[in-house]
Amino acid sequence: MPRHVSHPFSPRGLQSVAACGIVALVLTSCSAGDAGTADGDVDLRFSWWGSGLRVEQTEAIIDAFEQEHPHISIEGSYSDFGGHWEQLATQTAGGDAPDIIQMDDKYLREYADRGALLDLTDVDTSGIDQDAVDNGRTEDGLFGITTGINSLALGANPELFAEAGVEMPDDETWTWEDFAAITEELSANLDDSYGTNETNEPGGFQAWLRQQGQHLTTDEGELGFEADDLAEYYDYWLDLLHAGAMPPAGVMAENRGADPEQQLIHTGRVALAPMWTSSLAGISESAGVDMELLRFPSRTGSAENNGLWYKSSMFLSASSQTEHPEEAQLFIDFMVNDVDAGLLGLTDRGLPANPAVREAVLDAIDGQDLVSAEFIADIEDELAGPEPVPALGFSALQEIMMRYEDELYFERLTPQEAAERVHQEMEGVLD
Repeated sequence: MPRHVSHPFSPRGLQSVAACGIVALVLTSCSAGDAGTADGDVDLRFSWWGSGLRVEQTEAIIDAFEQEHPHISIEGSYSDFGGHWEQLATQTAGGDAPDIIQMDDKYLREYADRGALLDLTDVDTSGIDQDAVDNGRTEDGLFGITTGINSLALGANPELFAEAGVEMPDDETWTWEDFAAITEELSANLDDSYGTNETNEPGGFQAWLRQQGQHLTTDEGELGFEADDLAEYYDYWLDLLHAGAMPPAGVMAENRGADPEQQLIHTGRVALAPMWTSSLAGISESAGVDMELLRFPSRTGSAENNGLWYKSSMFLSASSQTEHPEEAQLFIDFMVNDVDAGLLGLTDRGLPANPAVREAVLDAIDGQDLVSAEFIADIEDELAGPEPVPALGFSALQEIMMRYEDELYFERLTPQEAAERVHQEMEGVLD
Protein backbone atom coordinates (compact mmCIF):
# COMPACT_ATOMS: atom_id res chain seq x y z
CA MET A 1 0.00 0.00 0.00
CA PRO A 2 1.24 3.54 -0.66
CA ARG A 3 2.79 5.27 2.28
CA HIS A 4 4.57 8.58 2.85
CA VAL A 5 7.20 9.35 5.46
CA SER A 6 7.45 12.98 6.50
CA HIS A 7 10.15 14.76 8.45
CA PRO A 8 8.64 17.37 10.79
CA PHE A 9 10.23 20.53 12.12
CA SER A 10 13.02 20.93 14.66
CA PRO A 11 12.30 21.66 18.37
CA ARG A 12 11.52 25.20 19.47
CA GLY A 13 10.40 25.88 23.00
CA LEU A 14 9.73 22.21 23.67
CA GLN A 15 9.01 22.41 27.36
CA SER A 16 6.49 25.23 27.20
CA VAL A 17 4.72 23.74 24.21
CA ALA A 18 4.60 20.33 25.84
CA ALA A 19 3.26 21.66 29.11
CA CYS A 20 0.51 23.71 27.50
CA GLY A 21 -0.24 21.07 24.90
CA ILE A 22 -0.67 18.12 27.20
CA VAL A 23 -2.89 20.06 29.59
CA ALA A 24 -4.99 21.26 26.68
CA LEU A 25 -5.67 17.76 25.44
CA VAL A 26 -8.32 17.25 28.11
CA LEU A 27 -10.33 20.03 26.48
CA THR A 28 -10.41 18.39 23.07
CA SER A 29 -12.86 15.88 21.70
CA CYS A 30 -11.36 15.27 18.26
CA SER A 31 -10.11 11.83 17.28
CA ALA A 32 -6.82 10.72 15.76
CA GLY A 33 -6.54 8.11 13.08
CA ASP A 34 -9.98 8.93 11.66
CA ALA A 35 -8.83 7.63 8.31
CA GLY A 36 -10.75 4.57 7.21
CA THR A 37 -12.72 3.59 4.18
CA ALA A 38 -16.07 2.02 3.51
CA ASP A 39 -14.46 -1.20 2.29
CA GLY A 40 -12.84 -1.84 5.67
CA ASP A 41 -9.34 -0.56 4.99
CA VAL A 42 -7.65 1.14 7.95
CA ASP A 43 -5.05 3.92 7.84
CA LEU A 44 -2.81 4.42 10.89
CA ARG A 45 -0.09 6.93 11.68
CA PHE A 46 3.10 6.03 13.54
CA SER A 47 5.46 8.70 14.91
CA TRP A 48 8.98 8.07 16.18
CA TRP A 49 12.24 9.89 16.83
CA GLY A 50 15.42 8.89 15.05
CA SER A 51 16.83 8.97 11.55
CA GLY A 52 19.12 7.08 9.20
CA LEU A 53 19.21 3.38 10.00
CA ARG A 54 16.16 3.57 12.29
CA VAL A 55 14.07 5.02 9.47
CA GLU A 56 15.17 2.29 7.06
CA GLN A 57 14.52 -0.47 9.59
CA THR A 58 11.16 0.92 10.68
CA GLU A 59 9.98 1.24 7.10
CA ALA A 60 10.97 -2.38 6.51
CA ILE A 61 8.98 -3.45 9.60
CA ILE A 62 5.97 -1.47 8.40
CA ASP A 63 6.22 -3.10 4.96
CA ALA A 64 6.33 -6.57 6.53
CA PHE A 65 3.31 -5.80 8.71
CA GLU A 66 1.32 -4.44 5.76
CA GLN A 67 2.05 -7.60 3.78
CA GLU A 68 0.57 -9.70 6.59
CA HIS A 69 -2.35 -7.30 7.09
CA PRO A 70 -3.17 -5.86 3.65
CA HIS A 71 -6.23 -4.01 4.96
CA ILE A 72 -4.01 -1.83 7.22
CA SER A 73 -1.78 0.94 5.91
CA ILE A 74 0.68 2.77 8.17
CA GLU A 75 2.06 6.22 7.48
CA GLY A 76 5.28 6.93 9.35
CA SER A 77 6.72 10.26 10.44
CA TYR A 78 9.98 10.87 12.23
CA SER A 79 11.94 13.67 13.86
CA ASP A 80 14.86 14.30 16.13
CA PHE A 81 14.18 13.68 19.82
CA GLY A 82 13.18 17.23 20.72
CA GLY A 83 11.06 17.73 17.63
CA HIS A 84 9.21 14.50 18.31
CA TRP A 85 7.97 15.73 21.69
CA GLU A 86 7.17 19.22 20.48
CA GLN A 87 5.07 17.89 17.65
CA LEU A 88 3.39 15.23 19.80
CA ALA A 89 2.31 17.82 22.36
CA THR A 90 0.83 20.01 19.65
CA GLN A 91 -0.92 17.11 17.92
CA THR A 92 -2.32 15.70 21.14
CA ALA A 93 -3.68 19.08 22.20
CA GLY A 94 -5.36 19.44 18.81
CA GLY A 95 -6.95 15.99 18.89
CA ASP A 96 -4.69 14.84 16.06
CA ALA A 97 -2.20 12.56 17.84
CA PRO A 98 -0.71 9.71 15.80
CA ASP A 99 -2.29 6.34 16.44
CA ILE A 100 1.03 4.72 17.41
CA ILE A 101 3.68 6.64 19.34
CA GLN A 102 7.30 5.88 20.16
CA MET A 103 7.39 6.78 23.86
CA ASP A 104 10.16 7.51 26.38
CA ASP A 105 9.90 6.68 30.07
CA LYS A 106 10.45 10.34 31.02
CA TYR A 107 7.21 11.27 29.28
CA LEU A 108 5.07 8.17 29.89
CA ARG A 109 3.21 9.53 32.91
CA GLU A 110 2.92 13.00 31.42
CA TYR A 111 0.70 11.51 28.72
CA ALA A 112 -0.76 8.48 30.50
CA ASP A 113 -1.86 10.32 33.65
CA ARG A 114 -3.70 12.89 31.55
CA GLY A 115 -5.64 10.29 29.61
CA ALA A 116 -3.78 10.65 26.33
CA LEU A 117 -2.66 7.02 26.02
CA LEU A 118 -4.54 3.81 25.38
CA ASP A 119 -4.48 0.95 27.91
CA LEU A 120 -2.77 -1.75 25.83
CA THR A 121 -4.86 -4.70 27.01
CA ASP A 122 -4.73 -6.51 23.64
CA VAL A 123 -0.93 -6.67 23.35
CA ASP A 124 0.51 -10.05 24.31
CA THR A 125 3.09 -9.54 27.07
CA SER A 126 3.17 -13.14 28.29
CA GLY A 127 6.61 -13.75 26.78
CA ILE A 128 8.23 -10.60 28.16
CA ASP A 129 10.00 -10.37 31.51
CA GLN A 130 7.62 -8.92 34.09
CA ASP A 131 9.99 -6.11 35.12
CA ALA A 132 10.18 -4.97 31.50
CA VAL A 133 6.39 -5.08 31.24
CA ASP A 134 5.91 -3.15 34.48
CA ASN A 135 8.25 -0.40 33.26
CA GLY A 136 5.36 0.74 31.08
CA ARG A 137 2.62 0.31 33.67
CA THR A 138 1.03 2.82 36.03
CA GLU A 139 -1.65 2.18 38.60
CA ASP A 140 -4.21 2.92 35.86
CA GLY A 141 -3.04 0.43 33.26
CA LEU A 142 -0.37 -0.60 30.77
CA PHE A 143 0.44 2.38 28.56
CA GLY A 144 3.81 1.49 27.08
CA ILE A 145 5.24 -1.76 25.73
CA THR A 146 9.00 -2.06 26.14
CA THR A 147 10.68 -2.48 22.76
CA GLY A 148 14.04 -3.40 24.23
CA ILE A 149 16.27 -3.09 27.25
CA ASN A 150 19.60 -1.42 27.84
CA SER A 151 21.75 -0.40 30.77
CA LEU A 152 23.83 2.49 31.92
CA ALA A 153 27.54 1.70 31.64
CA LEU A 154 30.91 3.36 31.37
CA GLY A 155 32.26 3.54 27.85
CA ALA A 156 36.01 2.92 27.96
CA ASN A 157 38.28 4.06 25.12
CA PRO A 158 41.06 1.44 24.94
CA GLU A 159 43.28 3.62 22.75
CA LEU A 160 43.38 6.37 25.39
CA PHE A 161 44.12 3.81 28.11
CA ALA A 162 47.02 2.53 26.01
CA GLU A 163 48.25 6.05 25.26
CA ALA A 164 48.23 6.89 28.97
CA GLY A 165 49.86 3.59 29.93
CA VAL A 166 46.99 2.75 32.28
CA GLU A 167 45.57 -0.75 32.64
CA MET A 168 41.87 -1.32 32.12
CA PRO A 169 40.26 -1.73 35.58
CA ASP A 170 38.57 -4.84 36.92
CA ASP A 171 35.00 -3.57 36.77
CA GLU A 172 33.68 -6.34 39.03
CA THR A 173 35.73 -5.19 42.02
CA TRP A 174 36.56 -1.50 41.61
CA THR A 175 35.33 1.25 43.91
CA TRP A 176 34.67 4.97 43.52
CA GLU A 177 38.09 5.57 45.10
CA ASP A 178 39.64 3.41 42.35
CA PHE A 179 37.71 5.36 39.72
CA ALA A 180 39.06 8.66 41.05
CA ALA A 181 42.66 7.42 41.06
CA ILE A 182 42.42 5.91 37.57
CA THR A 183 40.81 8.96 35.96
CA GLU A 184 43.35 11.28 37.56
CA GLU A 185 46.20 9.15 36.21
CA LEU A 186 44.60 9.03 32.76
CA SER A 187 44.22 12.81 32.54
CA ALA A 188 47.78 13.36 33.73
CA ASN A 189 49.15 11.20 30.90
CA LEU A 190 46.89 12.31 28.04
CA ASP A 191 47.35 15.25 25.69
CA ASP A 192 44.13 17.21 25.04
CA SER A 193 42.03 14.30 26.32
CA TYR A 194 40.60 13.54 29.74
CA GLY A 195 40.09 10.72 32.18
CA THR A 196 36.35 11.24 32.52
CA ASN A 197 33.58 13.79 32.30
CA GLU A 198 30.44 14.34 34.34
CA THR A 199 27.89 11.55 34.39
CA ASN A 200 24.90 11.08 32.12
CA GLU A 201 22.37 12.78 34.36
CA PRO A 202 20.14 11.85 35.91
CA GLY A 203 21.38 8.30 35.20
CA GLY A 204 24.65 8.64 37.09
CA PHE A 205 22.95 10.00 40.17
CA GLN A 206 20.31 7.27 39.94
CA ALA A 207 23.06 4.61 40.06
CA TRP A 208 24.72 6.43 42.99
CA LEU A 209 21.42 6.44 44.90
CA ARG A 210 20.62 2.81 44.07
CA GLN A 211 23.94 1.82 45.63
CA GLN A 212 22.45 3.12 48.89
CA GLY A 213 19.03 1.56 48.43
CA GLN A 214 17.42 4.83 47.27
CA HIS A 215 15.80 6.09 44.08
CA LEU A 216 15.58 9.42 42.32
CA THR A 217 11.78 9.30 42.49
CA THR A 218 9.46 6.91 44.29
CA ASP A 219 6.48 4.83 43.22
CA GLU A 220 4.33 7.56 44.80
CA GLY A 221 5.80 10.21 42.48
CA GLU A 222 7.91 11.97 45.10
CA LEU A 223 11.65 12.59 45.36
CA GLY A 224 13.44 9.60 46.86
CA PHE A 225 16.50 11.44 48.19
CA GLU A 226 17.47 14.37 50.38
CA ALA A 227 19.59 17.39 49.46
CA ASP A 228 22.47 16.00 51.54
CA ASP A 229 22.59 12.90 49.30
CA LEU A 230 23.08 15.07 46.23
CA ALA A 231 25.61 17.28 48.03
CA GLU A 232 27.75 14.20 48.72
CA TYR A 233 27.56 13.27 45.04
CA TYR A 234 28.51 16.79 43.98
CA ASP A 235 31.41 16.81 46.45
CA TYR A 236 32.80 13.70 44.81
CA TRP A 237 32.72 15.11 41.28
CA LEU A 238 34.04 18.52 42.29
CA ASP A 239 37.00 16.78 43.94
CA LEU A 240 37.67 15.03 40.62
CA LEU A 241 37.60 18.40 38.86
CA HIS A 242 40.12 19.84 41.33
CA ALA A 243 42.34 16.77 40.89
CA GLY A 244 42.44 17.24 37.12
CA ALA A 245 40.59 14.00 36.38
CA MET A 246 37.92 15.92 34.46
CA PRO A 247 37.95 18.68 31.83
CA PRO A 248 37.83 22.32 32.99
CA ALA A 249 34.37 23.70 33.71
CA GLY A 250 34.23 25.56 30.41
CA VAL A 251 34.98 22.44 28.38
CA MET A 252 32.28 20.50 30.22
CA ALA A 253 29.75 23.27 29.66
CA GLU A 254 30.49 23.19 25.92
CA ASN A 255 30.24 19.40 25.98
CA ARG A 256 26.78 19.46 27.56
CA GLY A 257 25.50 21.89 24.94
CA ALA A 258 27.14 20.26 21.92
CA ASP A 259 25.46 18.09 19.34
CA PRO A 260 26.06 14.42 20.16
CA GLU A 261 28.61 13.89 17.41
CA GLN A 262 30.70 16.77 18.81
CA GLN A 263 30.73 15.59 22.41
CA LEU A 264 33.93 14.34 24.03
CA ILE A 265 33.00 10.67 24.00
CA HIS A 266 32.05 10.80 20.31
CA THR A 267 35.27 12.57 19.32
CA GLY A 268 37.49 10.16 21.25
CA ARG A 269 38.69 12.69 23.83
CA VAL A 270 37.55 11.03 27.05
CA ALA A 271 38.78 7.68 28.36
CA LEU A 272 35.83 6.84 30.62
CA ALA A 273 32.37 8.30 30.11
CA PRO A 274 28.85 7.21 30.99
CA MET A 275 26.63 5.99 28.19
CA TRP A 276 23.68 3.73 27.54
CA THR A 277 24.63 0.37 26.13
CA SER A 278 22.42 0.84 23.06
CA SER A 279 24.73 3.72 22.03
CA LEU A 280 27.86 1.59 21.86
CA ALA A 281 27.94 0.95 18.11
CA GLY A 282 27.21 4.56 17.20
CA ILE A 283 29.75 6.01 19.62
CA SER A 284 32.39 3.52 18.52
CA GLU A 285 31.85 4.52 14.91
CA SER A 286 32.06 8.26 15.58
CA ALA A 287 35.08 7.90 17.90
CA GLY A 288 36.87 5.66 15.42
CA VAL A 289 37.63 3.00 18.04
CA ASP A 290 35.88 -0.09 19.39
CA MET A 291 34.77 1.17 22.78
CA GLU A 292 34.53 -1.24 25.68
CA LEU A 293 31.79 -1.36 28.31
CA LEU A 294 32.48 -1.36 32.04
CA ARG A 295 30.26 -1.65 35.07
CA PHE A 296 29.93 1.38 37.32
CA PRO A 297 32.23 1.35 40.37
CA SER A 298 30.59 0.65 43.71
CA ARG A 299 31.12 1.72 47.30
CA THR A 300 31.91 -1.83 48.40
CA GLY A 301 33.99 -3.22 45.55
CA SER A 302 31.30 -5.80 44.77
CA ALA A 303 29.59 -5.91 41.38
CA GLU A 304 26.27 -6.72 43.08
CA ASN A 305 26.34 -3.23 44.60
CA ASN A 306 27.02 -1.21 41.45
CA GLY A 307 23.46 0.12 41.22
CA LEU A 308 22.85 -0.73 37.57
CA TRP A 309 19.44 -1.72 36.25
CA TYR A 310 17.71 -2.68 33.04
CA LYS A 311 16.09 0.39 31.56
CA SER A 312 13.48 0.25 28.85
CA SER A 313 15.26 1.81 25.91
CA MET A 314 11.88 3.06 24.72
CA PHE A 315 8.22 2.08 24.55
CA LEU A 316 5.51 1.79 21.96
CA SER A 317 2.26 3.46 22.98
CA ALA A 318 -1.06 4.16 21.31
CA SER A 319 -3.16 7.28 21.46
CA SER A 320 -6.38 7.09 23.46
CA GLN A 321 -7.85 9.20 20.65
CA THR A 322 -7.29 6.56 17.96
CA GLU A 323 -10.35 5.31 16.13
CA HIS A 324 -8.59 2.01 15.52
CA PRO A 325 -7.38 0.70 18.88
CA GLU A 326 -7.43 -2.94 17.78
CA GLU A 327 -5.27 -2.34 14.72
CA ALA A 328 -2.88 -0.03 16.60
CA GLN A 329 -2.30 -2.71 19.23
CA LEU A 330 -1.92 -5.34 16.51
CA PHE A 331 1.00 -3.39 15.06
CA ILE A 332 2.61 -2.86 18.49
CA ASP A 333 2.28 -6.61 19.16
CA PHE A 334 3.92 -7.31 15.81
CA MET A 335 6.87 -5.02 16.50
CA VAL A 336 7.70 -6.49 19.91
CA ASN A 337 6.72 -10.16 19.51
CA ASP A 338 7.27 -11.12 15.87
CA VAL A 339 10.67 -12.71 15.23
CA ASP A 340 10.83 -11.47 11.64
CA ALA A 341 10.11 -7.92 12.78
CA GLY A 342 12.85 -8.31 15.38
CA LEU A 343 15.33 -9.40 12.72
CA LEU A 344 14.49 -6.30 10.72
CA GLY A 345 14.94 -3.96 13.69
CA LEU A 346 17.79 -5.84 15.41
CA THR A 347 19.05 -3.81 18.41
CA ASP A 348 18.19 -0.30 17.21
CA ARG A 349 15.45 0.07 19.84
CA GLY A 350 17.39 -1.84 22.48
CA LEU A 351 18.05 -5.55 22.99
CA PRO A 352 14.58 -7.01 22.25
CA ALA A 353 12.38 -7.35 25.33
CA ASN A 354 10.81 -10.59 24.11
CA PRO A 355 13.33 -13.41 24.85
CA ALA A 356 12.35 -15.41 21.75
CA VAL A 357 12.98 -12.41 19.53
CA ARG A 358 16.15 -11.61 21.48
CA GLU A 359 17.56 -15.10 20.88
CA ALA A 360 17.03 -14.77 17.12
CA VAL A 361 18.58 -11.29 17.07
CA LEU A 362 21.64 -12.42 19.04
CA ASP A 363 22.33 -14.99 16.32
CA ALA A 364 22.11 -12.26 13.69
CA ILE A 365 24.36 -9.54 15.14
CA ASP A 366 28.09 -9.15 15.56
CA GLY A 367 30.64 -6.48 16.33
CA GLN A 368 29.75 -3.76 18.81
CA ASP A 369 26.05 -4.65 18.80
CA LEU A 370 27.00 -8.09 20.09
CA VAL A 371 29.39 -6.59 22.66
CA SER A 372 26.52 -4.49 24.01
CA ALA A 373 24.18 -7.49 24.14
CA GLU A 374 26.76 -9.61 25.95
CA PHE A 375 27.32 -6.88 28.55
CA ILE A 376 23.59 -6.74 29.26
CA ALA A 377 23.53 -10.51 29.71
CA ASP A 378 26.65 -10.47 31.93
CA ILE A 379 25.18 -8.07 34.49
CA GLU A 380 21.77 -9.75 34.80
CA ASP A 381 22.53 -11.56 38.06
CA GLU A 382 23.87 -8.38 39.68
CA LEU A 383 20.78 -6.22 39.25
CA ALA A 384 18.55 -5.17 42.14
CA GLY A 385 15.30 -4.65 40.26
CA PRO A 386 13.98 -1.82 38.07
CA GLU A 387 13.58 1.84 38.78
CA PRO A 388 10.11 3.13 39.70
CA VAL A 389 8.13 4.40 36.72
CA PRO A 390 9.32 8.01 36.32
CA ALA A 391 7.08 10.44 38.16
CA LEU A 392 4.89 13.05 36.49
CA GLY A 393 7.25 15.95 35.77
CA PHE A 394 10.30 13.67 35.52
CA SER A 395 11.27 15.03 32.10
CA ALA A 396 12.32 18.34 33.73
CA LEU A 397 14.74 16.74 36.20
CA GLN A 398 17.55 16.30 33.68
CA GLU A 399 17.45 19.96 32.68
CA ILE A 400 17.57 21.03 36.33
CA MET A 401 20.60 18.87 37.07
CA MET A 402 22.47 20.00 33.96
CA ARG A 403 21.79 23.66 34.71
CA TYR A 404 23.17 23.41 38.23
CA GLU A 405 26.22 21.50 37.08
CA ASP A 406 27.39 24.77 35.53
CA GLU A 407 26.91 26.51 38.87
CA LEU A 408 28.79 23.70 40.62
CA TYR A 409 31.76 23.33 38.30
CA PHE A 410 32.27 27.06 37.80
CA GLU A 411 32.06 27.19 41.62
CA ARG A 412 29.41 29.84 41.74
CA LEU A 413 27.65 27.60 44.27
CA THR A 414 29.01 25.12 46.80
CA PRO A 415 27.95 21.47 46.49
CA GLN A 416 25.52 21.95 49.39
CA GLU A 417 24.03 25.12 47.92
CA ALA A 418 23.65 23.57 44.47
CA ALA A 419 22.12 20.41 45.93
CA GLU A 420 19.57 22.32 48.00
CA ARG A 421 18.47 24.37 45.01
CA VAL A 422 18.22 21.31 42.77
CA HIS A 423 16.18 19.49 45.40
CA GLN A 424 13.84 22.46 45.83
CA GLU A 425 13.28 22.90 42.10
CA MET A 426 12.71 19.19 41.61
CA GLU A 427 10.12 19.16 44.37
CA GLY A 428 8.39 22.02 42.60
CA VAL A 429 8.09 20.24 39.24
CA LEU A 430 6.90 17.01 40.86
CA ASP A 431 4.12 18.71 42.83
